[in-house]
Amino acid sequence: MALIRCSLTSVAAAASLALSALVAHADGEMPLTELSVGMYRIEAEAALTQQDRMRGLMQRRSMPQNHGMLFAFTESQRHCMWMKNTLLPLSVAFMDEQGRVLNIEDMQPQTEDNHCAARPARFALEMNLGWFKQKGIGAGTTINGVARLAGAAR
Repeated sequence: MALIRCSLTSVAAAASLALSALVAHADGEMPLTELSVGMYRIEAEAALTQQDRMRGLMQRRSMPQNHGMLFAFTESQRHCMWMKNTLLPLSVAFMDEQGRVLNIEDMQPQTEDNHCAARPARFALEMNLGWFKQKGIGAGTTINGVARLAGAAR
């Protein structure tokens, strides 16, 4: 009986998580995740689905400091980003599966230039333009909290 009770509890917990994710998407919001690098805390919206990754930060007029958007891809590839319909100047850090920064690219608003990962990347973190440079973050730096989302992309 304990095994059945445990399984039902696990099913209920999984259903609750799925429901909260649906609620977040029902009003157009993406789930938030906390990341860190050195002494800096980042609150990032997590773009886990293809639809969320395609929408990204389009049409946003501002973004608070230390806030960003984390794109979690289903597999490591040389992913590229562009700024069509994006109104904010941004910097993007491409990262591997462990959250190590591969390269950082600066991107200008409303352009269709491709900004690509230097090597196969599993994640991309968009922050306000110059954020990484201001904090002394470059290739080889690990963004903590990213790797736990590797299985969440769909």
